[in-house]
Amino acid sequence: MLDETIETVFIALDNLSDDQLSEDYPKIMLKEKKINSFFLIHLTTHLVYHLGQINYHRRLLD
Repeated sequence: MLDETIETVFIALDNLSDDQLSEDYPKIMLKEKKINSFFLIHLTTHLVYHLGQINYHRRLLD
């Protein structure tokens, strides 16, 4: 299912317009309004943080 998820994410990102990326994200984040592109970058870096945690724990088991 990982391959399907990756494909879905790529399709969704390809279909986002510049106008949509510049719109305000509908929820308050970090105590203020952010635009959608900022939120997508935030999600990406958050994922990378957790991937680092997984890699750290994997190394503990080796």
